[in-house]
Amino acid sequence: MRARGGDDAAFAGLVEPLRRELHAHCYRMLGSVHDADDALQDALVRAWRGIERFEARSSLRKWLYTVATNSCLDTIARRGRRELPMDLGPASEDVVGGAAPRTDAAWLGPYPDTGLAYEQREAVELAFVAAVQHLPGNQRAALLLFEVLGYSAAEIAEMMKTSAASVNSALQRARKIVTDRVPSRTQQQTLHELDDARLREIVAGFSGALERGDADTLVALLTEDVTWSMPPLPHWYRGLAAVTDFARAVPMTCGSWRHVPTSANGQPAIGSYLWNDGAGAHTPWSVDVLTLRGDKVAEVTAFVGPEHFPPLGLPAVLT
Repeated sequence: MRARGGDDAAFAGLVEPLRRELHAHCYRMLGSVHDADDALQDALVRAWRGIERFEARSSLRKWLYTVATNSCLDTIARRGRRELPMDLGPASEDVVGGAAPRTDAAWLGPYPDTGLAYEQREAVELAFVAAVQHLPGNQRAALLLFEVLGYSAAEIAEMMKTSAASVNSALQRARKIVTDRVPSRTQQQTLHELDDARLREIVAGFSGALERGDADTLVALLTEDVTWSMPPLPHWYRGLAAVTDFARAVPMTCGSWRHVPTSANGQPAIGSYLWNDGAGAHTPWSVDVLTLRGDKVAEVTAFVGPEHFPPLGLPAVLT
């Protein structure tokens, strides 16, 4: 094989068809697109330097997943898990304005889902990725390699240099934690039951209500137990009354909004741009990922920060 002989172009040609799925695996492990970028880059450097350990073309995918998983485990050992506001404390009973970002936590981030197949989108949904973050590294790796990627316990044991019994034990513990945290219905199942026109109506209705300051329209789109969180801001809200009070007091009064529909984590999402006098334009504020139940919004996860916009291909400014 030319790659094993030091041909970097040949190596790149072997890796390129697997790059997208490897990146998604790194995101599931780490909960951050930026960490996934770094982990995948590190894994490919490790793979290139250790190409002589690759023994057969049929095992290329497995070998690369082994290297990528180990790179992610090293990151987890250094940093720990990523969080959402509800992981750190109870919902706020009153509206909190002007809260400062919490910098002592590593926050979960949104993920660009362009090019992912149905089953891959299920595996990057926010609820699943957030739940996986509660697992120790070895359990996280075992669960993802088994449930998402379809490797056997024996294969995972080989990849992680442990025993099949240890893998099966890790899987049993991991499944219990994740099952308790993930809804029985995935977002892909929910979205499949909505036609495209209705989904566009929901997203447009949500965006338009915020732009107009129309609380009544917003309320009609939300479930009774809706939640709204804004990482890296620590406060979050639960229930129709609390979320409505927050929407009236903060996003509906803090300035002029414009929105660009998109998708993230296999879910409908919105790039939210707030008017900036200094820039003379609407500039990136947050990526709002919507979790639906039926045809209503059950969760709003607003990832605050312009760094979330480029991976999703969203404009840098709206003039």
